Amino acid sequence: MNFHNLILLWVFLFFSEKLLVLIVATEETDGFHRFMQSASYFNYTVKVLGMKEAWKGGDVGRSIGGGQKVRLLKEAMVALADQEDLVVLSVDSYDLIFAGGPDEILRKFQQANHKVLFAAEGLIWPDKRLADKYPSIRSGKRYLNSGGIIGYAPYINRLVSQWNLHDNDDDQLFYTKIYLDPLQRQTLNMTLDHKCQIFQNLNGAVDEVLLKFGTGRVRVRNTVYDSLPVVVHGNGNTKMYLNYLANYVPNAWNYEHGCSHCDHDLLDLEMPNYVLVGVFIEQPTPFLPEFFQRILTLDYPKDKLKLFVHNNVVYHEKHIQKFWKENRNVFKSFKFVSCLSEATCDYYFSLDSDVMLINKHTLKLLIEQNSKLWSNFWGALSLDGYYARSEDYVDIVQRKRVGVWNIPFMAHVYLVKGSTLRNELKGRNCFVLEKLDPDMAFCRNAREMGVFMYITNRHDFGRLISTANYNISHYNNDLWQIFENPVDWKEKYIHQNYTRIFTENYTEEPCPDVFWFPVFTEEACDELVEEMEHYGSWSGGRHEDKRIAGGYETVPTDDIHMKQIGFDKEWLHFIREFISPVTLKVFSGYYTKGYAIMNFVVKYTPERQAYLRPHHDSSTFTINIALNNKNTDFQGGGCRFHRYNCSVDSPRKGWSFMHPGRLTHLHEGLPTTNGTRYIAVSFIDP
Repeated sequence: MNFHNLILLWVFLFFSEKLLVLIVATEETDGFHRFMQSASYFNYTVKVLGMKEAWKGGDVGRSIGGGQKVRLLKEAMVALADQEDLVVLSVDSYDLIFAGGPDEILRKFQQANHKVLFAAEGLIWPDKRLADKYPSIRSGKRYLNSGGIIGYAPYINRLVSQWNLHDNDDDQLFYTKIYLDPLQRQTLNMTLDHKCQIFQNLNGAVDEVLLKFGTGRVRVRNTVYDSLPVVVHGNGNTKMYLNYLANYVPNAWNYEHGCSHCDHDLLDLEMPNYVLVGVFIEQPTPFLPEFFQRILTLDYPKDKLKLFVHNNVVYHEKHIQKFWKENRNVFKSFKFVSCLSEATCDYYFSLDSDVMLINKHTLKLLIEQNSKLWSNFWGALSLDGYYARSEDYVDIVQRKRVGVWNIPFMAHVYLVKGSTLRNELKGRNCFVLEKLDPDMAFCRNAREMGVFMYITNRHDFGRLISTANYNISHYNNDLWQIFENPVDWKEKYIHQNYTRIFTENYTEEPCPDVFWFPVFTEEACDELVEEMEHYGSWSGGRHEDKRIAGGYETVPTDDIHMKQIGFDKEWLHFIREFISPVTLKVFSGYYTKGYAIMNFVVKYTPERQAYLRPHHDSSTFTINIALNNKNTDFQGGGCRFHRYNCSVDSPRKGWSFMHPGRLTHLHEGLPTTNGTRYIAVSFIDP
């Protein structure tokens, strides 16, 4: 008896248990670690065979092979051959989990009343010509699967001792031929687990199983045979479905306790890792300067960040150059590189430009979670490898189920361990495969190499920008994004104190029924002025005006209409979203339609038009938003209300006046004595 077998015998005698699990694993893959975690949860005694041994058993996922598993099992059984009370369970490990414990397996095995029990499935492999030789059964799975075998040690030894083939010969065909021999079947007292009492093979049976949530743990239930299998095997092309089931089974997540393992094995970040941050700009993207600012605000040591940018859009060169010029010395490095050539990084963080990170702790949280990959995701894949909705997708997106989830596809943003790029994915052009886009190619390569991909919804990290209808024909294109990306539009263009209007009565009343409140950021003001000056066709303040009905303006201003720059729909939406609520606040009981025909930006200069004579507006109420700063950009200006002999002569940039337009509020524009004054005006509910 060699040293290896002595150790194996000692393992059994020391634990003095009735069940010993033998698995073959030549390397520690993600699937192997998951299997061992499920075994540890139920306190199985597991002996690993073949670790660090070169795999010579062929590509069993695509063709015949696996004989090396039989050879290793044969060698191991020599030391256990005379242990008559020992039950040996031999299972695959990379694509298999336990859903129940040793006592349950032993009880169900003893109830089967056979010496050897194989897993069963409804599909025959690898030789379909043998189908007719299988014993007939009234119901259940008819064909043998070698991914699960349980039996008394002497009988398992007699079974595998017959192996005299090569490592790359097929293990399932070997067992099948023995099982189909009536004499051997009787002598070794063998049968199949026809109704999935112990073994559940998923290949051809995905529609038969569902998750059964209980108070203690989650089970897989076979609805056809009303059984609760103990061993769940993702054989064939069902490995992604096993990944889904393993997000719950046996104790990963349930309704009572949520995620049970999310805080296990968190990394200590007292010594920060080097992170390579890759930014990909593949199409015109709104709010790109804000995207770069989010990277700057990440709560992570900048001397540990290496940044590279891949830009495929000429329009964005100005944004990148500005960011590079201002921050070239902030990061450890800032350049164009290939991510896989950066062998010294501990992590690679890939960001598409349509990702808006709002959580400054994102990098720390993802690294602490210690998952290989994290990202936006699909819950499942169709048979042709494209999007399919998993049963739990909506609950995960809406955070009704919170945890860390194994998924088959990710995109836009993900964190990858540098060791994964250098080891499991080494030697592959990870982002190139057939005609797939880079994200799909990367995920498929990862899946084929057995690298698990995860998303976490334990924190709110950010959102995706919509790029589908981004028009870059304007001067400041983000202004037009109020419909497509309303959250980012509001964040960029609406004054930070706007909401205080409703929580703290943050308005002023400098004149009777004239209300003053913040609405625009300085950036909104600047971009609107830039847009008008870029358009350039100011009216000149003439009475003749073909832009309005009748062609004549009684009280003309030097202006450009929102309609002229194609901004009228967006401006009216702004009025309804951000002005109408203020109207109800200050003019209680009045419900505005939020409709306006006259929406324009006025330009006052001493050289062209310095003031506006007294007049009433053609509106129920008017808004007048200051777009630049008094005493910095211009001198003079302001508005005088005649009925109340009251003037507002110090407008604040980004703040708006709101006042009645007819009858009571005759007003005039006071002279601008120097510089240029800009205001945005709307006559609302004419």
